Amino acid sequence: MTLAPNAGRDDPLACVPPFRGKLTDPRVGQTLDRLDVLQVNVGRLCNLACKHCHVEAGPNRTEVMSRDTMEHCLRVLDAWDFRTLDITGGAPEMNPDFRFLVDRGTAAGVHVIVRTNLVILHERGYDDLPEFMAERGVEIVCSLPYYSERDCDRQRGAGTFRSAISMLRRLNDLGYGKDDRLSLNMVYNPGGAFLPPPQAGMEREYKLKLGAEHGIVFNRLFTITNNPVGRFGAFLVRSGNMTGYMRRLHDSFNPVAAEGMMCRSQLSVGWDGRLYDCDFNQALDWTVEGTDRIGDLSGDRPARRNIRLGNHCYACTAGSGSSCGGATA
Repeated sequence: MTLAPNAGRDDPLACVPPFRGKLTDPRVGQTLDRLDVLQVNVGRLCNLACKHCHVEAGPNRTEVMSRDTMEHCLRVLDAWDFRTLDITGGAPEMNPDFRFLVDRGTAAGVHVIVRTNLVILHERGYDDLPEFMAERGVEIVCSLPYYSERDCDRQRGAGTFRSAISMLRRLNDLGYGKDDRLSLNMVYNPGGAFLPPPQAGMEREYKLKLGAEHGIVFNRLFTITNNPVGRFGAFLVRSGNMTGYMRRLHDSFNPVAAEGMMCRSQLSVGWDGRLYDCDFNQALDWTVEGTDRIGDLSGDRPARRNIRLGNHCYACTAGSGSSCGGATA
């Protein structure tokens, strides 16, 4: 196995060969002709501080997207004819202009996704948001790392599982997971340095357990491989698991999953308006090639561009693949 220079010293992810060398077709390292998803990270502020969080969000973070930057996002959303506005964070609900962005996105006629930790929706000032989102037909993608209280609370903090279950019941009462226009999807993250199990089987298991034990229904489960950056990357280094984890990702590389990488069909916007190929590159502060601020983009449709790839990309291409929409292969 040929490693990158300075492997393990300057870059803990360099303990395996460079990711780009795995791509036999250079076009896989480029965006597609059409970008479908504009993913907007409206801030790092969050009521939780989850152990697997790649952007290291938490209650003490101060980075929050301004309304002016949101206006630029909405202009590009329309000019480039994106089909989906994917709103994430942090806890995106904590941005003071969250409702403005949702309202403008739904008014534009695009599909709007909000990624929530569920727990925030119980807090004062946010507790009317379930109805707000239901009225606008917003898709909810919620983080529930596991269907057991012990494993969920271990990743997200004591009491978070019961809070999430309570909110899921409320969302079901509003029609989420039942009404065709109100999609309720969940996200599973492994609780350690291992790959997620097959998505279809895990979805069946979640539906069985949550249905039988809590009376909860939902549409789909997305399995997401933990990316070795941010808090999870720090855990891997501290625990001495980084090399073993990176080798597991490298050895599980799937070229079909590489073709389906989410960075090929999306543009990611950071809280300050800087542009990235994906949320993981955002965590590393790797901006896109070329114009890298949303306010500087013209109305012209983008040409294909080279994606900034690194060894963290092995997480999206291992096994069945991984993306914000779950498995890709």
